[in-house]
Amino acid sequence: MGIYEKGFERPSPIQEESIPIALTGSDILARAKNGTGKTAAFCIPALEKIDPEKNAIQVVILVPTRELALQTSQVCKELGKYLNIEVMVSTGGTSLKDDIMRLYQPVHLLAGTPGRILDLTKKGICMLNECSMLIMDEADKLLAPEFQPSVEQLIRYLPASRQLLLFSATFPVTVKDFKQKYLPRPYVINLMDELTLKGITQYYAFVEERQKVHCLNTLFSKLSSYESFTFFSLHLFTRGIDIQAVNVVINFDFPKTAETYLHRLNTGKLTQLFGLNSYVGRSGRFGHLGLAVNLITYEDRFNMYRIEQELGTEIKTIPPQIDLAEYCQ
Repeated sequence: MGIYEKGFERPSPIQEESIPIALTGSDILARAKNGTGKTAAFCIPALEKIDPEKNAIQVVILVPTRELALQTSQVCKELGKYLNIEVMVSTGGTSLKDDIMRLYQPVHLLAGTPGRILDLTKKGICMLNECSMLIMDEADKLLAPEFQPSVEQLIRYLPASRQLLLFSATFPVTVKDFKQKYLPRPYVINLMDELTLKGITQYYAFVEERQKVHCLNTLFSKLSSYESFTFFSLHLFTRGIDIQAVNVVINFDFPKTAETYLHRLNTGKLTQLFGLNSYVGRSGRFGHLGLAVNLITYEDRFNMYRIEQELGTEIKTIPPQIDLAEYCQ
C-alpha cells in the first residue's frame, strides 16, 4: 500500500536488480546515479525485513549529509506507512539530548550521518547488536577521509552476520579497498555504463588557460550539425536543463571528480558546459551518437587520468579532423 500510494507503478532498473537480492540477505555493491530510484531500491527491502514487533534498531542507513538523511527517512516513512515501523533521523548539528530521549522510545530504522550515530553508539544509547542491515548511500562520499574511520568503527558494533548494501555513483579506490575488507563476495550491480558513456566519443584538447576561448572558436568552425543553432553559454545553470536535439558538448572547464564528469555528460546538470546543438547524455542513453570534447590545461592532467581510471573509460587526444559520423546520424 505504501508503494502504491507513493505512485510507483513498476520498478526502475536499479530497483528491479537490487530488491530481490537484498531480500536474500546478500551484500550488494551497486553503482547507479541519482534520479534512478536508488533510494527506494534499498528502502523497500529494508522495510520488508524489519520486524515491527521487535523493539530494536534493525536497519541503519548512513548518508553524508543531514539533507539526504531527512530525505531518505521521509521516503522510508511514506513507503512504510502501513507497517508500524518507527523511523528516526540522527545527524550532527542537532540536539544530542533530543536524540538520546528519542532513542528511549522504539526505533526500528535509523537514518543519519556516521559521526552522530557513532557518538550515540559509543555512549551506549544507540544499540546496534540486533541491527542486521547497514546501508551506505553515496558510499564514495562516506568513504572519504572525514567519514571512513567512523564508518569502520560503527561496523564493529554490528552482528557478525550483518548485511551491507553500498550504493554509489562512482567506485573510487576507497570503495574498492572497503569492498575487499568488508564485502568479500558482494552481488555487484553496475547500471552506469548503459546510462552514461555508451555511444559517447570523448576527446581532450591540451591547451593553456588563455587559449581556451580561441580553441572554442576553432571547434565551432570545425564541428558540423544538421541544422543551424543558437549558441548558449550554460555555465551558470546547474539543474533542469534538457536540450533534446543536440549531440555535442564541450567541457570548457574540466571537473575535478568522476561523479561531476558523469553528471555533466548525463543528467542535464550542465555546470560549466557550453552546449552545441546537443545533449550528450540523452543521445548516448537512447542509442544515438554523441561527442564530448574536454579542454585540458596542465593542472587538469592528473584529474583526467584519475577520472579515466575510476570510470574505466578512455579520453583520446582530439584528432585534426573529427569524423561527422561520430556525432551525427
